[in-house]
Amino acid sequence: MKNDLAAERILRRARAVVSEEMAAIGKVRRRLNQDFVQAIRILRRCRGKVVVSGMGKSGLIARKIAATLSSTGCPAFFLNPAESLHGDLGSLDKRDVLLILSNSGETEEVIRVLPRAKELGVKVISLLGVKNSTIARVSDVVLDCWVTAEAGTLGLVPTASTTVCLVMGDALALVLSETKGLTSREFARLHPAGSLGERLREKVGAVCRRGEALPVVKPGASVKEISGAISRGGLGAVMVLGHGNRLEGIIVDGDLRRTLSRGKFAKLTARELMTKNPVTVKETESLSAAIQLMESKAIYQVVVVNVRGAVVGLAHIHDLLGRGKIEIK
Repeated sequence: MKNDLAAERILRRARAVVSEEMAAIGKVRRRLNQDFVQAIRILRRCRGKVVVSGMGKSGLIARKIAATLSSTGCPAFFLNPAESLHGDLGSLDKRDVLLILSNSGETEEVIRVLPRAKELGVKVISLLGVKNSTIARVSDVVLDCWVTAEAGTLGLVPTASTTVCLVMGDALALVLSETKGLTSREFARLHPAGSLGERLREKVGAVCRRGEALPVVKPGASVKEISGAISRGGLGAVMVLGHGNRLEGIIVDGDLRRTLSRGKFAKLTARELMTKNPVTVKETESLSAAIQLMESKAIYQVVVVNVRGAVVGLAHIHDLLGRGKIEIK
């Protein structure tokens, strides 16, 4: 009984910490304003690199933000403010943007970097916990990352404040990449190694559903037959194949739901419900190229064909991104 009570207390405290950090993120979300827009515009105009800097725990978060920016198409690197005073300031160029993290806004090592940045005419964006501070006064844009308290009973360890800065950095990186039109193909180019890069370079033919796993109906199939095929296939769609397995169309679950909502479906067949000339992709295309095609067409399924145009299989976006580990029911 004692151990059970101890376990419950542990879980209660853990949930409280998570709730406190979630609440801090929610407050910062509500404070997003034109300062964020201006920060994105500055980053969008950057012709050099984004130099991210911070000390201590803020420095650790700064490293992660720099990595996220670089991985989403914006060249960035971390500058240790303490080391910068011993020669590393030479890496700062007038074309760069300086992104600073400091909860107090009074971090001495960071403040000593600012004169060189201003001398070069470098734009300064700051993620700060105190807007009325030294760093704020010399920044071009200040993003308000103030939190009422750190998580935990002591409220001393940097937790909520660093989480908020991390989330703000993610928002900057992802919104910036969207404004630049980052595509899945370019993302794959930036991630050539590891399982992610390997997956995006892999060919569609290697991951699409084939054979018995392929959801298929004939043009004369009833609504009941179509519904059963979609459910069994787990892809949210079914291909309509005619004589000689010739592709005639595709029916997605949305088509079926819309038909059912109209009520008069008893005599309808696959030929009447299908979308003719569905989007196809060659089995030799990379997953990256297929994802980009699906994004451009706003579709979740794509028919896979060989070089002669014959049907090879059907792929869902989850096959391309998650290797088929997720099924649509």
